[in-house]
Amino acid sequence: MKNFLKLTDFTLAEHRRLFERAAELKQRRAEGLAEHTLGGKTLVMLMEKASTRTRLSFAAAAFQLGGSAVELAAGTSQLARGEPLSDTARVVSGYADAVVMRTSSDARLEELARYSSIPVINGLTDGGHPVQVLTDAFAEAAPLFGFDLWVGAPAAYSLPAADVDRAGGRVKTTTEPRMAVRNAEVVITDVWTSMGQEAESAARLKAFAGFTVDAALMAYARPGAIVLHCLPAHRGEEITAEVLEGPASRVWVEAENRMHVQKALLEHLILHPEE
Repeated sequence: MKNFLKLTDFTLAEHRRLFERAAELKQRRAEGLAEHTLGGKTLVMLMEKASTRTRLSFAAAAFQLGGSAVELAAGTSQLARGEPLSDTARVVSGYADAVVMRTSSDARLEELARYSSIPVINGLTDGGHPVQVLTDAFAEAAPLFGFDLWVGAPAAYSLPAADVDRAGGRVKTTTEPRMAVRNAEVVITDVWTSMGQEAESAARLKAFAGFTVDAALMAYARPGAIVLHCLPAHRGEEITAEVLEGPASRVWVEAENRMHVQKALLEHLILHPEE
């Protein structure tokens, strides 16, 4: 059985096959062709943090492949009353064919995987969000896919040195936003304050002043560069409305593509668990 807890759980060849299958699934849906590869299969979505795109994209992916998706919200399940996660994992394994978990702690995700006998997918933890292309898992993605990455952030919020070292020279950090985007073909940003960090919001707004992706900053990128954002976006903070809604934005395509990539991921994990 294979899990998908981080990008490096799959080889480059496996990722390429996923993207090829995702492109095929996207085209077939555009042509109005139905797929039933997951008929009779059930996906459980264990959500311990708020979600829009992760929850909807996984549910739609399962349904569009002929399967079903059930959301298990932590606040309305027995987990809220103290049931051990290990017990929940073993029960869910008897009902479903795969489980997506969205939680804060990487240790909690790993505990679920340890006690599950079905594939476990990381729907977001504090340590990474591998189903969202190029978000928290940048340091893994760069060496895996062979691109060079500049991460621009205030010093206090930079990538850990260990993550940079593991990237084998593919990842570089800077505290100067113009240097981060200089000659870039893809510019990616995210919210400055994530879920669970609300108490830090004022400090983060002050620290990230100057890091807004606006037209002036995009002028340092390569001509034709595109902009990505995993959403939700705070217009006027990490990105301006002009850029988010402008011709360089691929944000809405990015959001849709999550569903198609996750279809391919679900097929791979459920139908070919030992590959």
